[in-house]
Amino acid sequence: MEKYESKKTGGAGMHFVKPVLGFAAYSGTGKTSLLVKLLPLMRLQGLRVVLIKQTHHDFEIDKPGKDSFELRKAGASQVLLVSDKRSALIREYEEVVEPSLGKLIDELDLDDIDLVMVEGFKHEPFEKIELHRPSIGKKLIFPEDASVIAVASDVQLDTGMLPLLNINAPEEVAGFINRWLAGFGDNNVKQCA
Repeated sequence: MEKYESKKTGGAGMHFVKPVLGFAAYSGTGKTSLLVKLLPLMRLQGLRVVLIKQTHHDFEIDKPGKDSFELRKAGASQVLLVSDKRSALIREYEEVVEPSLGKLIDELDLDDIDLVMVEGFKHEPFEKIELHRPSIGKKLIFPEDASVIAVASDVQLDTGMLPLLNINAPEEVAGFINRWLAGFGDNNVKQCA
């Protein structure tokens, strides 16, 4: 199976079975808000996308009193919720662990997927778009991260040779992703917007 590798990191980055594009930013920048606008644009173009969202919080997707919650709390290390419309795997880690992006992608069913989009994992070496709002008060990521391939912001910035995109124009960001996907030269990869 063909492996997609980061062109930006010169082979020093990660290797994936499908194209993987990240969205890196500090909390409060609007990663999820942008992705919620981008995903319908991609779907309209027939692009099949998987999304991995990293969170740094102790989160629950289940509620106390539900069978799956009670089974997990009783000691099941994995609970797979399944219906005729969806499934969700809940995995408990014995100790605090930060799973690698590569391992998480390996666990996905990618047979009918064109693109894996990732919200988070900003410190891992794979191609990503940096989202930046100076009003948040955080420094830019791209000067220290060679895997950033574009910056999306709500103000004009000096991004050097990197494309500067309007974070408030999802169509513009989708167009960039389309051109990025076209660079893989894989006829099986559909293009968005």
